[in-house]
Amino acid sequence: MSDVQIRFATDILRRLGEELNPSPDKGIIELVKNAYDADARTCTIELINTDQPGGSVKVTDDGDGMGAQDIENGWLVIGRSGKSSNQRTRRGRVPAGSKGLGRLAALRMGSSAYLTTFPRAEKTTQYDLLIDWKEFEDVEHVDEVTLSIEKSSCPERIESGSEIYLEDLSNRIGRLDVKRLARELVLLADPFGDDPEGFKPQLKAKEYSDLEAIVQKRYFGDAEYHLIASIDNTGTANASVVDWRGEELFSADNDELTVSRDDKQYRCSVVRFDLWVYILNRSTFLTRSSTLGEVRTWLQEFGGVHLYHNGLRVMPYGNPGNDWLEMNLRRVRSPEERPSTNTAIGRVRVFDTENLLVQKTDRSGFIEGDSFLEMKSFAQDAMEWMAKRRLEVAEKRRAKARVDAPKKTSRSKRDLNAAIGKVPTESQQLLTDAVDAYDRSRDREVRNLQKEVQLYRTLSTAGITAATFAHESNANPIKSITMSIDAIERRARKALRNTYDKLLLKPVQGINRAIASLEVLGEATLKLVDHEKRRISHVDLHSVVESVIETFQPFLEGRNVKVELCLCDGAPFLSGSEAAVESIVTNLINNSLTAFEHSTTEARMIFLRTEVDGGVFRLRVLDNGPGIDGIPKKDIWLPGQTTRKNGTGLGLTIVRDAVKDLGGEVDAIERSKLGGAEIRIDIPILGV
Repeated sequence: MSDVQIRFATDILRRLGEELNPSPDKGIIELVKNAYDADARTCTIELINTDQPGGSVKVTDDGDGMGAQDIENGWLVIGRSGKSSNQRTRRGRVPAGSKGLGRLAALRMGSSAYLTTFPRAEKTTQYDLLIDWKEFEDVEHVDEVTLSIEKSSCPERIESGSEIYLEDLSNRIGRLDVKRLARELVLLADPFGDDPEGFKPQLKAKEYSDLEAIVQKRYFGDAEYHLIASIDNTGTANASVVDWRGEELFSADNDELTVSRDDKQYRCSVVRFDLWVYILNRSTFLTRSSTLGEVRTWLQEFGGVHLYHNGLRVMPYGNPGNDWLEMNLRRVRSPEERPSTNTAIGRVRVFDTENLLVQKTDRSGFIEGDSFLEMKSFAQDAMEWMAKRRLEVAEKRRAKARVDAPKKTSRSKRDLNAAIGKVPTESQQLLTDAVDAYDRSRDREVRNLQKEVQLYRTLSTAGITAATFAHESNANPIKSITMSIDAIERRARKALRNTYDKLLLKPVQGINRAIASLEVLGEATLKLVDHEKRRISHVDLHSVVESVIETFQPFLEGRNVKVELCLCDGAPFLSGSEAAVESIVTNLINNSLTAFEHSTTEARMIFLRTEVDGGVFRLRVLDNGPGIDGIPKKDIWLPGQTTRKNGTGLGLTIVRDAVKDLGGEVDAIERSKLGGAEIRIDIPILGV
């Protein structure tokens, strides 16, 4: 028998390298993490002509550098980390513990990689290493290429450190890549802390300096609430909430935080969770030194909850669109007193010296094992506790207002009666009668308002339920149904062959149309509750109309409704909220769809036309339904007035109120040229 070895084809370098880290920012971040593990205080990334293929990247740090053994047995070894999280570095850092895959991806970005390093332990020595990737293209196995570590004397050397130079990049690094890299570098070593000895990576690019300037302004003092929660090394948790003055509002021990858990201990590493929550309105910022716009810009760039593992940030937690703590979903389910990723910024710091958290091979987050899920549950429990305490305060405030209101009214009535008693006798009865008439009118108004409040509460409940359903259904259920019906169709066609169309084509098409309708309903619901659309801004009216029609299109097709859109020339715009205009168009379309339920018309049609007359934008919505029937025209705008059995009667009320808020007018025609109702909206605009 002869001895043999497992050998690796050179293709393994590509599979373990760039295929696991397809974007340049991920690979470069791994090189920066190597500098962190080397106890560097600064690490500079220089991009040289990277806006086109053939550019270069230089990564320089002031860390401890490497000797020949460190390079051979550590830096060049792929798949095993020479770092142990049980051992601290010279500066007390817990090593990031990469297995070299991210570093390999970065080194392979160019046709060659140069390493120059100055070890701290060898004061006058320099080591150089060249990796020419072209040499690996001419051989079959990795071990056929020999690399040489060159040692030289450097008597004038002052500091230790390393420099990695990636030459002749195969791909360009575009502006979006640079901005993403800049954001990751800014956030990498917890810029929200105050450690003067902390790690400071730098990117020589305008995008980096712009973002760094934003994050360094640190608007934590403008937060309305600051949640501080932690888990100690026994798994015991505690939490507190302080206001913007630093005064404690609430506090909780482990029993209160774990009230909904069977296990009263969190089985994970030591954790510290900070969450700063902002009330983003003008009145809140009247007494603050910062402006509302500054804080909003800051939150847009860095909002959300970021996760730091042993001092370094882990992607993608806290990236735009990554709501890993499900803050927005919880806010949809119960919106009052809960933060969202748009109104809060936070960090979860995990001190994991036992390797309980394991990163995925492609470095895109942690494997969601027991320790990760326990840490996540802790953060969610802390936010849930804070929401309950804030809601409790809000309820007390409302209850006090309800108790105080009758007392104030009673005092005012006594004062009024006393004042009437002081006027001449012949005038007292007239004043008393006038006051009594006013009281009766006010009581009727109160009763009507109470009915409206109850109606809006009912609608809010339905809306919250719909939003939750939309969020859930647009995820697994609809995807599962779609995949299942695709599988049924594929297998049935194979089994039934020529008889498939006759037996199953129409039922399958019907299911697909129903799925499309559900997707539209879910998408439309989530769009309507989008927080960003409620902000006052420049609103392109035609764009909003077209967007609503596009969203509803599959739903309309499923009901054989044809929409004709006739837009006037230009791009009329106003200053207002996109949500207000969207609610007008959405409710008018829903109104027509509801009318079709009472119609036998087969060729259903909705016609939308826009016109501009001077400084007024007119929107006309017509349909060929039955028109306004069974209810007086003047009553269609009243809340709760509907001819539909399960209707709310709020659609046209919302249209009326939204139009008035925008300074416009609304009118209706019972029978239009199409035969159905016509609604006309006139809104003042800023321009075309």
